[in-house]
Amino acid sequence: MVQYNFKRITVVPLGKDFIDIILSRTQRQTPTVVHKGYAISRIRQFYMRKVKYTQSNFYEKLSTVIDDFPRLDDIHPFYGDLLHVLYNKDHYKLALGQINTARNIIAKIAKDYLRLLKYGDSLYRCKCLKVAALGRMCTVIKRISPSLAYLEQIRQHMARLPSIDPNTRTLLICGYPNVGKSSFMNKITRADVDVQPYAFTTKSLFVGHADYKYLRYQVIDTPGILDRPFEDRNIIEMCSITALAHLRAAVLFFLDISGSCGYSIAQQAALFHSIKSLFMNKPLVIVCNKTDLQPLENLSEEDMKLVMEMKAEAMKTIGHGGEANEEGVLLTMSTLTENGVMAVKNAACERLLDQRVEIKMKSKKINDCLNRFHVAMPKPRDNKERPPCIPQAVLDARASADAAKEKKKLERKLEKDLENENGGAGVYSASLKKHYLLADDEWKEDILPEILDGHNVADFLDPDILQRCEELEREEGLRLEEEAAQEAFQIDGHELTEEQREILGRIRKKKALLIQEHRMKKRTAESRPIVPRKFDKDRTFTTDRMGRQLSSMGLDPSAAMDRARSRSRGRKRERSLSRAASDGDDMDIDGQQSSKKLRALSRSRSRSKSRPPEEVVPGEGFKDSAQKKKAIKKAKDSVRNRNKEARRGEADRVIPTLKPKHLQDEQAISDSAQLLVITGFRKCSIIAAWCGKLGEGRPDYPICWTCCALFIHTV
Repeated sequence: MVQYNFKRITVVPLGKDFIDIILSRTQRQTPTVVHKGYAISRIRQFYMRKVKYTQSNFYEKLSTVIDDFPRLDDIHPFYGDLLHVLYNKDHYKLALGQINTARNIIAKIAKDYLRLLKYGDSLYRCKCLKVAALGRMCTVIKRISPSLAYLEQIRQHMARLPSIDPNTRTLLICGYPNVGKSSFMNKITRADVDVQPYAFTTKSLFVGHADYKYLRYQVIDTPGILDRPFEDRNIIEMCSITALAHLRAAVLFFLDISGSCGYSIAQQAALFHSIKSLFMNKPLVIVCNKTDLQPLENLSEEDMKLVMEMKAEAMKTIGHGGEANEEGVLLTMSTLTENGVMAVKNAACERLLDQRVEIKMKSKKINDCLNRFHVAMPKPRDNKERPPCIPQAVLDARASADAAKEKKKLERKLEKDLENENGGAGVYSASLKKHYLLADDEWKEDILPEILDGHNVADFLDPDILQRCEELEREEGLRLEEEAAQEAFQIDGHELTEEQREILGRIRKKKALLIQEHRMKKRTAESRPIVPRKFDKDRTFTTDRMGRQLSSMGLDPSAAMDRARSRSRGRKRERSLSRAASDGDDMDIDGQQSSKKLRALSRSRSRSKSRPPEEVVPGEGFKDSAQKKKAIKKAKDSVRNRNKEARRGEADRVIPTLKPKHLQDEQAISDSAQLLVITGFRKCSIIAAWCGKLGEGRPDYPICWTCCALFIHTV
C-alpha cells in the first residue's frame, strides 16, 4: 500500500542561501593554496577540481529538490487533483522545470570551462577561468530564486496536509456549512476539530480514526459546500469536491432538518441533487442531524417529500447488481444529546464493509483464493447419533482441576479474583483500608471526619507531631542499647570474681572513652593526615617521644630510633658535597667555591650518568662506535629531504598577496622601466621593450624570465 508522507521533503534554500552553502562547502572541501613552485599542469588540476566540485554540489542539491517533490502524474489522482486545487498544477510543474533547466545549464557551464582550463597557460588565466565558471553558476541560481521560494512555500504547506490513505476503509462527511459535521467527527474519533457557531469553520480536510469490528476506519471531515456552479466554487469547497470524486469511501450527507444552520431543507436538497453524480458506486447514508430541535416526524409535507426523494436517489447509488437494502440509508441523530451517533457510525461502517466484500468476491483474485481451500460438509449415512467421544481420564482431570480451583477460591481470594468478580480492570478499585489494625473490623471502611461536634479535627492535631515522634524513637534506641549492654555485662558477670569484674568494668569504660574520642576526632579537623616535619612548629612528633612511648610499652626503642634517623633527610648542601666528594675522578671540590658553582657541578640524585649516543650496547648489531655513528648519519640524511617537503602542504592556510601593486599598476611598471636604467638592467632589451610596450596594450610581449625575476626582486 502506497503511503504519502510529504513531511520528508527536504528544505529548499533560497537563492542567496543556496549559493552560500555551495561556495562555503567548496572552500572547505578543496585545497586553497597555490605555491609558486607548482607546475602549470598541477595549477590546471587545482582549479579544475574546484570547478568540478562546485558543479557536482549544485547538481546534487538541485536533483534532491526535483526528486523529493512528488510528480503529479505518478501519484494517486486524489493527491494530484488536491495539489492542483491548492497550488495550480501549471505553476508547480513550471517551477520544477526551471530547476531542472538550471541543473542542465550548470552542467554545461562546467563542461565548457573545464575544456578551457585544460589549455590554460598561466596561473592568472586559470584563476580567471575558475572565477568566471563559478560566477556564471551563481548567476543561474540567482535567476531561479523566485522558483526556489515558491517551492519552499509549497513544501511548508504540504507538510501540514493530513496523511490520508486513498485505499483504506474511509468514511467521508459532507454537506452544507454548520450542519454538525465536525461535531459528529469529534464524537466518534479522537480528533479535535474546531467547532464554532458560524459557517466555514473547517477550511481544509481533517482526518480521524475509528474502530468497528476490530478494523480501523479513516474518517475525513470536509469543508462545507454551497449550491452554486462549479467554476464559482472557491479552494475550500474544491477540497471537498476532490475528496468526493477520488476517494472510495462511504459518504455521509448531513442534513440540518431544524434549519438552524441558515439554509432550508430545499436548499440542502438542491445541493444533494447537484453533486449526486459524485456519489455513484459509493455507499451513501443521509443523516438528519439536530433532531433535538426538530424531530423528523414533525416536518412539513413538502420537506418530508424532499427528504424521501433524496432517500430514493441514495438507493440508486448503492445498487451492485443485487437488491438494494433500505436499512441504514436514512438515519436521524443529535450530536448535542449523542442520540443515534453510534448507530450512524455503525451503519456507515457496515455498508462500506459489505460493499468492499462484494467487490472482492466479484474480482478475479477470489478464484485463486477459493482453489486453495475446500470446506468439506459430511453427509449422514444413517440416523444414528454419534456424539463426540472424550476419554474418561480427560474428564477426570478436568473435574479435579475445577475442584482445585474452587478449593483455592474458598481458602483465600486474591485481588485478581476480586477484580474479575467486580467488573475487571478499570472498574474495580482495591481497598487499602482492609489491612488496618483496628479494635473493630467494622471501623475500617469508616470515612475519617473533618468536622466533629462542630469543631475542625485538624485544629486538635499537634503541629510538632513528627518532631516528637523522632525524639521518642531516639530515646527508645538509647534505652535498647543500655539494656543490651547491661544484659551482656550480666551474662559475663556470672563467671567472674569481684576483682575480675572490677577490672572488666574499667576496661569497658576505657574502651567506651576511646570510641567516643575517636568519634569526636572523626567529626573535627583532628582526623586529617599527619603533616610534614616543616609544618610541625611545636616539634611534638620527635624520635625522643617515640622512644618514650615504646619504653612505656616495654619495648626496646633503639632499633626504631636508629632506623628513623637513618631515613631522615639531610640538608641539600651537605648532600651535594658528599656526592661531589664521592666522585673524585670527575671533579675537584674546593671548600671555598661559591654555592652557585657547587650547585652547577652537583649531580641530580634521580638521574644516572648519561651514555653517549655513539656508544655500542650489546644486542644492537654494530661492530664498533664508528659503524654506529655512520649508521646514525645515514638515517638523518635519508629523512632530511622528506622533512623539508613536509613543512608545508597545499592544504595549509597561507594568506598570499592577492594583488601585488607592481603587476597591477601601469604607472608603477613605467617607473620600474626607469629604475632598470638606474639599477643596471640596460643590457636586457626584452625587459626594456616589455615595459615600454605595456602602455600600448601589448601585455603578451615575450619576456626574459631570468632578468624579470631579478628586476621584480630589485623593485
